Amino acid sequence: MSLQLSPELSLPIPSPVGEAAYRAFQWGKNVFGFAHKALSTQASDLMLSVLRDLQSFSSGRTPPPRAKVRVSADTLQVLRARYEQLLQVDWQDAEAGYYPHALLFDNPWLDFARYYPQVWLDLPQITRRVHSKRYQEFSQDISTEGYPKYYLQNFHYQTNGYLSDSSAELYDLQVELLFGGTADAMRRRVIRLLKDALDPTLVGPHILDVACGTGRMLRLLRGSLPKAALYGLDLSPAYLRKANRLLQELPGELPQLIRANAEAMPYADATFDAVISVFLFHELPGPARQNVIHEMSRVVKPGGVVIICDSVQLLDSPELQETMEAFMQTFHEPYYRDYIHDDLGVRLQQAGCEVLRRETHYVSAYTLARKG
Repeated sequence: MSLQLSPELSLPIPSPVGEAAYRAFQWGKNVFGFAHKALSTQASDLMLSVLRDLQSFSSGRTPPPRAKVRVSADTLQVLRARYEQLLQVDWQDAEAGYYPHALLFDNPWLDFARYYPQVWLDLPQITRRVHSKRYQEFSQDISTEGYPKYYLQNFHYQTNGYLSDSSAELYDLQVELLFGGTADAMRRRVIRLLKDALDPTLVGPHILDVACGTGRMLRLLRGSLPKAALYGLDLSPAYLRKANRLLQELPGELPQLIRANAEAMPYADATFDAVISVFLFHELPGPARQNVIHEMSRVVKPGGVVIICDSVQLLDSPELQETMEAFMQTFHEPYYRDYIHDDLGVRLQQAGCEVLRRETHYVSAYTLARKG
């Protein structure tokens, strides 16, 4: 099978060569991501040390040092094996025709090059926020009216949370750095689940992405389901603006995006053939988690598909408990501890959906359900 480097260009590269190119591409992103983590952690630790010394000098009291984040060699070995498995499955699904090979190489390089310096420029603000434990800090020009309290957080210590255009521009790059270049590979695992579960007689299925953010998942869906009617819902106007620009890069694409709270979606009952959500539920408190699942079930048609992709949990990946603990220590994620003990399958059943499949890939878990 030929390796497609873009939708417009297909080169007759043998499959083994194409796979080698893909793996080199992914490993390059992985090495860059972990190098960034190492350097940014050293810089942040240095700044935190200076801030603690200044606080100690001014107050006469020495603040306790921040706990060191440690992951054992055994856990790192598990992560390495999971990473290799993810790359293998990602390539195999492209070979099987679930999505074109072009999607494997679809990265916003110009955006990444443009905004990577801003990631470093934002680090001092993030470090000050970590030091002072200010987790609900927003600029005066950011309106916080009308948002649920749980949403008004500096998730990941991001400046202005999810409410600024700057945050939206940096988000995809930050997530790629966080996951060592695997964010899209983990998103693509949704595609096979979706295509296998959809009614094969549907010519143009209606699919809703709940908390669509910057539109990366919708862009991947468009590449694999060219005739689908795609919809996106998100609470952040800044992220929807970014999604609109990202999707309009695709020829003929007319983004159907709406700003709304996923706890009260502005759609009629049984509107969609499939409803998906990616990386949302770990940032919701338990009651909101259940409300969103009920809404996903309400707006999907009987027999329709519901797919949730999010972080691994203790019930399916206890061997990664150290990684989960490290994530909580490193980032401001106030609902994550509750999330990793939650059972989304039970919540889906309470909403009238039958759980068909549960699987994990690298550090993400996937739940596939069908509405009864």
